[in-house]
Amino acid sequence: MKNRKLKLLFTIVAFVSIFLFAGCGKKDNANKTAPATVITVTQTKQQNLQVVQESIGQVDSQNAPFVAAEVAGRIVKVAVDAGQRVTAGQTLAELDPQDQHIGRQAATAEVNRAQALLVNQQRLVERYQKLVTENFISQSALESAESQLDALREQLLAAKAQLEAAERNFSKTRVVAPVTGRVEQRMVAVGDYVTLGKSLFQLTTTQALRVRLPFPETIAPQLRTGLTVRLSTPTAPGKITQGRVSEIRPMVGSNRAMEVIVDVPNPGDWKPGGSVNGALVVAEHPQAVVVPEVSLVLRPAGEVVYVINNNEAEQRVVKSGIRQDGYVEILSGLEPGETIAVDGASFLTDKAPVSIREKSASAQGGT
Repeated sequence: MKNRKLKLLFTIVAFVSIFLFAGCGKKDNANKTAPATVITVTQTKQQNLQVVQESIGQVDSQNAPFVAAEVAGRIVKVAVDAGQRVTAGQTLAELDPQDQHIGRQAATAEVNRAQALLVNQQRLVERYQKLVTENFISQSALESAESQLDALREQLLAAKAQLEAAERNFSKTRVVAPVTGRVEQRMVAVGDYVTLGKSLFQLTTTQALRVRLPFPETIAPQLRTGLTVRLSTPTAPGKITQGRVSEIRPMVGSNRAMEVIVDVPNPGDWKPGGSVNGALVVAEHPQAVVVPEVSLVLRPAGEVVYVINNNEAEQRVVKSGIRQDGYVEILSGLEPGETIAVDGASFLTDKAPVSIREKSASAQGGT
């Protein structure tokens, strides 16, 4: 009987011990929750995004006239050389004026002769008019004299026109710059005989520039006149000017490329012949929802962003668009102003607890 009581007592103690041990184990498991992931956060925002195509092209002068000889003659003086700046009206070269001087003298003599004949004929007509009234000559004689007077007037007009042309040809022996710019080419030397229309110089103006930018044919559907282009050149570092597409041309003899033409005024010190960097804005997305690129994480469900609510991460599947300056456009899945994970987003899962760490002052100043 005594042994039976002892055995019963040991059994009760064993059950109590097992119960207490099980209770302590459950308590320990309850205390072992998943640790919170330390992250930084930001809010989704809206900004204007641009779809940009870049190219390297060349700056040309919008106006590059060839200065040609307007009269024939021998070059007796060349006043400028290639690379030299000139102003409108400045002498570039001089031709021997002797032939034009002789032509001018001959035209002057012809004018004087016609004037003398005209004066004499005018006197004759006046005398005939008086004689007709006194019936000393016939009316037909007077009419013949008057016709001769009219013919001499026309001869005088023709002689004056020839003199004007001779004067003009004489002035053209001095070749002058038609525009202000730079001498791009000099194609004559002293002693050369030039004929009418012979090119002597090529000038380039710097006030108006023409930019040529090549682009692949694959973006041809996106090209149209009026598109905005941001331009910069190594010859003027740090200076950006903006223009618009004025013309689109297929590039002859190239590997199926297009040439975009942009006409712009010179910002101040751009030089024709230099290279230029062009950023062509082919599309704009106003008020696009954007997030930092590091916030976008690839998961089996697709591209996701983790939205933070009450220190818990909510996995949100999104559709991304263009990327620009460290940000990515979100086409669907997010609204402006939502709080999302930034640093540490790649370590999160759906419903994971988070601990938000404030950014340092230096990091906030850099964003």
